[in-house]
Amino acid sequence: MPDASPPDAVRRLLDERSAAREARDWARADALRDELAVLGWEAQDGPSGSTARPILPPATDPAAGLADPAEVAVSIQVAAEDHPDDLARLLRGLAASPPAVDWELVIVANEPPFELEPILAGAGLPLDARVIATEGRLGWADARTLGMQASRGEVTVLLDSSLEPTGDIVAPLLAAFEDPTVGLAGGWGVTSEDGREFEDAPPGEVDAVEGYCLAVRREALRAVGGFDRRFRFYRNADLDFSFAVRDAGWRAVRTAPLPIERHEHRGYASLPDEERDRLSRRNFYRFLDHWRDRPDLLLHRRGR
Repeated sequence: MPDASPPDAVRRLLDERSAAREARDWARADALRDELAVLGWEAQDGPSGSTARPILPPATDPAAGLADPAEVAVSIQVAAEDHPDDLARLLRGLAASPPAVDWELVIVANEPPFELEPILAGAGLPLDARVIATEGRLGWADARTLGMQASRGEVTVLLDSSLEPTGDIVAPLLAAFEDPTVGLAGGWGVTSEDGREFEDAPPGEVDAVEGYCLAVRREALRAVGGFDRRFRFYRNADLDFSFAVRDAGWRAVRTAPLPIERHEHRGYASLPDEERDRLSRRNFYRFLDHWRDRPDLLLHRRGR
């Protein structure tokens, strides 16, 4: 990433954007984000205000890092961001019930405001984690895609730090991929009759796998490259990714309940209600922009 400081015009817009967000003037904040993008800068929001980084050109081949054959059966990917206690709890659960196959742990250190090394040392993991440090805070999609494209596993499993494994979660996920038509699997999934309202689905084939625990076959990941980078917030990014994988010819399944305890999702709970709803809506509009004209991807579409 280029080492560049924002010019004066960008800093002024950032100050205005911080003030707009503090006043909860979300429309103005969004307009200022667009103005920054025109100048070639991407706004990044944090508890101390808005900063920016130069907009990176798209990769010429987003799946280039996945071209090599898998080296391990499973890559487990987690992100180190804002909640160290949650991350430590997740890692302790993995250490207590590690996969019974060859695996690696990939941690995307997305500019966390805490030291990662003591958490890793205290978790008691049976292997060394591969840590990928970002240069600046990335959006949700960019951070996850960065880790996914560095995956060396035949299957990559994304885990949210709100989860606490209480047993081997990998075995039932890998069992789903014994069916060669399955590209996605996870502990939670949804279906929809109209592509607008999604409901929790029982185990079996689903329209989308939820991102709390999302496993993807290497070949399917290679086909889509990763998440759409415009999903800077996590909500509905899993819908978009699932539909992309299924559009590439793969099936998505929800497994039987996994040995996982779900705790409060702090990426959701830590935001003010208005901001959380606004970001969720924006992401859902992005999903609709991609898939509103694809009712053929709905397993139980109305009138079928």
